[in-house]
Amino acid sequence: MADLTRDEITAAPRVGTGALPRFETALGPRNSISGRALIAVVAIMTFLASLTTGAVVLVAGAASEWQSDVAREATIQIIPAPGRDLDAAASKAATVARAFAGIGDVRIYSKAESSKLLEPWLGSGLTLDELPVPRLIVIKISRGATPDLPQLRRILMEQVPGATLDDHRGWIDRMRAMAGTAVAVGVAILLLVFAATMLSVTFATRGAMATNKPVIEVLHFVGAKNGFIAGRFQRHFLLLGLQGGAIGGGAAIVLFAAAGLLTRWFAATPGAEQTTALFGSFSIGWIGYIAVLGQVVFIALVTAVTSRHTVNRTLGTID
Repeated sequence: MADLTRDEITAAPRVGTGALPRFETALGPRNSISGRALIAVVAIMTFLASLTTGAVVLVAGAASEWQSDVAREATIQIIPAPGRDLDAAASKAATVARAFAGIGDVRIYSKAESSKLLEPWLGSGLTLDELPVPRLIVIKISRGATPDLPQLRRILMEQVPGATLDDHRGWIDRMRAMAGTAVAVGVAILLLVFAATMLSVTFATRGAMATNKPVIEVLHFVGAKNGFIAGRFQRHFLLLGLQGGAIGGGAAIVLFAAAGLLTRWFAATPGAEQTTALFGSFSIGWIGYIAVLGQVVFIALVTAVTSRHTVNRTLGTID
């Protein structure tokens, strides 16, 4: 399927002075059925690879934002107990937290606010006066500060009975594990896509060589080097890979751009707010778009190199 024309064949090294056969058409023209099929396969593989890369970028970005937000907050809980004044205990705990180095903002949740946090699980309209609902105090760490939270936890336990400090370390570890798993799955999918592309190119190259076997054998026996013949195939499949990769990568870029635009249009709806909180703005950013363009070039190079390797191995059996 290489675009090997009469002028290129004539320029190939040869043995003797006899004229080589005349060819007025290319070996396996690019607009043949097999050429179009390979372009479609490469386009589909590139599109799937680009979607995977974009999804990994979105998940990694969202997980990074979650970890940053959670790492900058901690929660103080005042556990109810008989005879314990929760309001006084919460006020004292807040005073201790405000005086601690590295703490920026301290907010005491009222009893009504604490009860409202339970509505998604217990429903609304319930009387929670008889339930041991703890009082919550949310503290935010100053940007760039690294307060000694274990020391703050000890101070609170000594000065405020029933106070506990949760630094959300367990949530951070779980989010980090989730992000790592998503990235690993994405890399595995990319490797499978690249492997499928290489297999497709290998079969396409062998099919092209089988179709043009008599011509290739003549070129080989009259003195054309393996590198000369393989180079024609490599150039041809590089162009096919670039064309298919541009189609698949371009479609993925359009899809991500449209998703980001729709997210901004519907940003005021409740569903959009929840989606944005989970996945961000659905914008993969310049890093994501550069990664997609890099995949287009990489898949084209994989297509060309795989074709050259297949031709060299096949020609080695003719020697």
